[in-house]
Amino acid sequence: MSTNRTKLVVMAGIVMVALSVGAVSGFAFSLGKYEKVKANKGTITLPVEKLADGKARFYKFEDGGKNITFFAVKAADGSIRTAFDACDACYRDRKGYEQQGDKMNCKNCNQKFAIKRLGPNATGGCNPGYLPHKQNGKTISVSVADLKGGARYF
Repeated sequence: MSTNRTKLVVMAGIVMVALSVGAVSGFAFSLGKYEKVKANKGTITLPVEKLADGKARFYKFEDGGKNITFFAVKAADGSIRTAFDACDACYRDRKGYEQQGDKMNCKNCNQKFAIKRLGPNATGGCNPGYLPHKQNGKTISVSVADLKGGARYF
């Protein structure tokens, strides 16, 4: 009888360790999603060349202990799109978006949004929160004031 109990305790321990490793790995992976950026004179500057492959890049800006996250991505037409990694509808769940081909997918409700349509006219609901930027040749710049304007999502 004690052999069965020992086996059960050992199996439960193995399951707990496996779940813990999985949870820690998932947490560590999600932290690695964001590149930390810093402002210079009220502006964050990003190199356009990093976006040449069409893959979304995710960034984190720290403001008074609060992490404001956003992404930048090059659309098929060559334009650069920037948006908060949150939306009006699902931001409380803090899951953000992931890229699936030419769309950004809300990881909370699974709605997909065409990258080429992200912008000032695609707002509200589960659209990625619009984040204005300026393109200056080989760089894009995002103002800290605009980032702080989306702090409510985070």
